[in-house]
Amino acid sequence: MDFGLSEEHLAVRDTVRTFVQREVMPLETECLRNERAGRPGVSPEQLRQLQDKAAKAGFWGVNTPEEYGGMALGPVMTAVVLIELGRTFVPFGFGGFADNILYEGTEDQKQRYLLPLLEGKRKSCFAITEPGAGSDAKAITTSARKEGDAYVINGEKTFITRGSDADFVMVFAVTDKQRGADGGVTCFLVDRDMGWKSEPIDTMGEWGPAALVFDNVVVPEENVLGEVGQGFTLAMKWINAGRFTLPARAVGSCERLLQMGADYANTRSTFGQLLSQRQAIQWMIADSAVEIEAMKLLTLKAAWLLESGMDNRHASSMAKLYAGVKANEIVDRVLQIHGGMGYTRELPIERWYRELRLLRIYEGTDEIQRQSIARNVLKGNVSIAG
Repeated sequence: MDFGLSEEHLAVRDTVRTFVQREVMPLETECLRNERAGRPGVSPEQLRQLQDKAAKAGFWGVNTPEEYGGMALGPVMTAVVLIELGRTFVPFGFGGFADNILYEGTEDQKQRYLLPLLEGKRKSCFAITEPGAGSDAKAITTSARKEGDAYVINGEKTFITRGSDADFVMVFAVTDKQRGADGGVTCFLVDRDMGWKSEPIDTMGEWGPAALVFDNVVVPEENVLGEVGQGFTLAMKWINAGRFTLPARAVGSCERLLQMGADYANTRSTFGQLLSQRQAIQWMIADSAVEIEAMKLLTLKAAWLLESGMDNRHASSMAKLYAGVKANEIVDRVLQIHGGMGYTRELPIERWYRELRLLRIYEGTDEIQRQSIARNVLKGNVSIAG
């Protein structure tokens, strides 16, 4: 049993950490200023420049198959990279990324959607959540009616990440009401110029989701992604493969936050004594350090299972649940350590406070994760003894 990262993992981790510290973190002050003025944290041009610098350093398509020019580093390395990216709240990601289900497309679809997306020439979004179907994805009602050699889509999606910026969407719609999720849902690739509209949703964080409206949007038959009726399978493939990435970023955020808390405790004095000498503060630091280590191990195990070709759904649910709850406790402790300063906008703690709260909701709420974990245990799908 080896809990250590390989030399390759460590080399990549250190390179990414250096890049984040030198190129991304310096943008944090400007990012906060822009966000608080109602503008994007970083402009598209800044993001492009950062991605170009990263590409020159060898980081392009971290988890993209080699046949498409990517690095194909695998889930464990992806988790390691995301931990480092999570150390900053600047919304940066390495270029050359595409949703895993787009590789299921036809050669024509790959030319029109996948390759331009990898090259940064197009932007996509994934749309399954609806006003009446959040965690219960099987309850979607958006419909796609076949008319000749095309489909007519009607319905509304909500809380769609990148929905305001995307020029095409992977949208899931019911094509057979009788069959429902089991063979009755289909995924479509729909360009914005086909007629769907988006409206930004104002949230307490900087996530920036959108509502999408499809009003008699006509989509040619050749834009079906995968097979007709097999959309729900694609949706679960997308969700299950990426769930471990959410706690990975949270690990990096919490490591940075804990360091901020420790640094402040070592320099701030009250009543003639450093905060770090007070047991109440020491316990906050100790509890946070233990929880971060547990978060990291759960996350890396989920990534390792996926990389090893094993079912990682249970492990991913455990990692996401634990990270979501503990990340919120950790950022709250760090804010408490800073006292009134932590509550101000002079420090970025409140920014993380709002961002990390989302982790307990999207991609499956805490309650859904608990339900899934409990069902697996109660039905004997997993072994309690390991």
